[in-house]
Amino acid sequence: MKLIENVSRPVSRRGFLHGALAGGVFVLSARFIPEPLWAAEGEAAAPFEPSLWMSIAPDGIVTIVAHRSEMGCGSRTALPLVVADELDADWSKVKLEQAIGDPKYGEQDTDGSHSVRSSFDLMRQVGATGRVMLIGAAAAQLGVSPKDCTTEPHFVVHRASGRKLGYGEVAAAAAKLPVPKKEDVPLKPRSEWRYIGKESNSLFDLPEIVTGKAIFGMDATMPGMVYASVEHPPVLGQKIKSYDDKAALKVPGVQKTLTIETFKPPHVFQPLGGVAVIADNTYAAFQGRKSLKIEWDSSPHSVYNSAPFRKTLETTSRQPGKVVRNVGDVDSIFAKGGKTIEAEYYAPHLAHVSMEPPVAVAEYRDGKVLAWAPTQNPQAVQETIAGVLGIKKEDVTCHVTLLGGGFGRKSKPDQVAEAAVLSKQLGKPVKVVWSREDDIRFDFFHSVAAMYMKAAIGPDGKPTAWLQRTVYPPINSTFDASATYALDEMGLGWNNLPFDIANHRAENGPADYHVRIGWLRSVANIYHAFAIHSFADELAHNANKDPVQYLLDLIGSPRIVALDLKGDEAEEAKNYPLDTARLRRVVEIAAEKSGWGKRPMSKGRGMGIAAHRSFLTYVATVVEVEVDSKGQVHIPNVWTAVDAGTIVSPDNIRNQFEGAAVFGTSLALFGEITATNGVIDQSNFHNFQLARMNRAPRHVDVQIVKSEAPPAGVGEPGVPPFAPALYNAVFAATGKRVRELPLSKTKLV
Repeated sequence: MKLIENVSRPVSRRGFLHGALAGGVFVLSARFIPEPLWAAEGEAAAPFEPSLWMSIAPDGIVTIVAHRSEMGCGSRTALPLVVADELDADWSKVKLEQAIGDPKYGEQDTDGSHSVRSSFDLMRQVGATGRVMLIGAAAAQLGVSPKDCTTEPHFVVHRASGRKLGYGEVAAAAAKLPVPKKEDVPLKPRSEWRYIGKESNSLFDLPEIVTGKAIFGMDATMPGMVYASVEHPPVLGQKIKSYDDKAALKVPGVQKTLTIETFKPPHVFQPLGGVAVIADNTYAAFQGRKSLKIEWDSSPHSVYNSAPFRKTLETTSRQPGKVVRNVGDVDSIFAKGGKTIEAEYYAPHLAHVSMEPPVAVAEYRDGKVLAWAPTQNPQAVQETIAGVLGIKKEDVTCHVTLLGGGFGRKSKPDQVAEAAVLSKQLGKPVKVVWSREDDIRFDFFHSVAAMYMKAAIGPDGKPTAWLQRTVYPPINSTFDASATYALDEMGLGWNNLPFDIANHRAENGPADYHVRIGWLRSVANIYHAFAIHSFADELAHNANKDPVQYLLDLIGSPRIVALDLKGDEAEEAKNYPLDTARLRRVVEIAAEKSGWGKRPMSKGRGMGIAAHRSFLTYVATVVEVEVDSKGQVHIPNVWTAVDAGTIVSPDNIRNQFEGAAVFGTSLALFGEITATNGVIDQSNFHNFQLARMNRAPRHVDVQIVKSEAPPAGVGEPGVPPFAPALYNAVFAATGKRVRELPLSKTKLV
């Protein structure tokens, strides 16, 4: 089965190895997967089973496997670039192969801003090992010692004589050498990096993307495939009571209709169920859907109405919750009386609305499934389809196309499972295409949240006690129908407050879910940062202090913040401690670059600041706003300082943070998903708006802090500080304090 001809060839382990060896290619197949993954692969007894990452052909072309998805975040370029740097390869002679979902590559989820962080050391080791083996092969051919040889891009050079051999010339000989042990493979010092951290890096796929040659999920086809559009139940959990498809079948191009079973909770990534219209093309499928007459049964989620649910969340937030961090004795300080300040903040559900709605092609044949999808997680595709169809995970092959945006939505492969289910019923390949309305109404929504904040204020205007409480339907409700409390989401800006406050308590209250909840770009950091840094600004103005200086005072002196972490978080903290010196530094840089306190502010103009650590990256953002006579907010300038540790591509970091400013503008000014009787009210961009060009920031300045700390996240950390910085700027411009997202719900004049 073939995809359209100009799709870059995907790679499978067996196929790659067979083709490489047949052509006399040097295939680097050392076992680099971390030991904890061995048992998961069921191969603990065979630790030297190869996992392929790189090959070199006789013509010198280096092929590097990209095991992460590309949606504009740059992961598909960054990781191979690290390999090429350590290999000392000529980047112009490198091509990429997109990996299918396969445990041999370890975890492949391109989510959580961890692609580079998780694989940086591994990719360096891959490239360096290849370089050592090439040097060994070339030295033998030249009759010299490997110690007397070095490399330059795509060549091994004998230092004394200047003789050199191209990588292609020694590839076959290198393939016959034993793979050296890790301790025998020196990594390049930073001073010798050619690509890592350099300004010249751009997306590998950029030429194809800008010329329209790149293949996205919407471009994928299979011979003999049909198209499907699914009418989903309007309310989560509804099932088909009856349906009439007579009118739909009269639409030209419509072939038939099929039903998809609604699976019982927890929903995880299973299809929502409904009636699928099968047609010759997408248009016919969409038109046929409009003619369906479906009667749905009841659902317990039909009681969901946003306004009263908000009141429930807010009421819960005012009551004691589960303690997730406790420092000192907050209650004793509050019991002493004195000045206290309280505030409540609210954030609604959000939808992802990436420019490419969910889409997938799948074929079921002989108990196996072949799928093509713009997915952030091909292994989740395997697991979901296997669970739905009752087949083995290894019998599901998922090829990954480019993604037209993702933001976390495309790590949930329910639409791919729909295509597989329908293909099994039809006996032919099926392409499922979601409309924009489907995308918005049936998303895995970013959760609605209510936050309660309280501080006891000392004589100097600083808090002597700080209480924060967050309440929202947790993401784990999608995986556990009984879940009401958040789990690892507490580490997303809530149980790790970096402020130097002697008495501090963070709590989490329970909330029921009524829609599918999922992670969206920066996840719970969005509303947690909004509440914490809006409240900090309120305290600064209450104390008549400059917000920047007050924020620095809250952060306190440079130190490592002690956190009571367990499991993976504790292990991660060994390399990524919460370092307030780095947080202070980004605040100082953002303030300096923005001209804080020095820029003249006319009527209706103001500046706000917020600083937040998420995905192990430290970010401070200053937003300048201009509120016109009609109360409309414009954003002339944004300044962001980011410390993401060691970086691979500065240009890509700027792209991510410029994009985060636009993304943040959308959610801060317009983003809101609501429900009436369980049905989502919004359906398209007319009532779920994004920032258009005339409302997006006019200028975004991104300052990257030089650092030798380990690589941290890049794709998401720019979002959390944006909304509080903008809202703090609105207060500076208008004197009106707004405590709910989005800003469009509030009249400023």
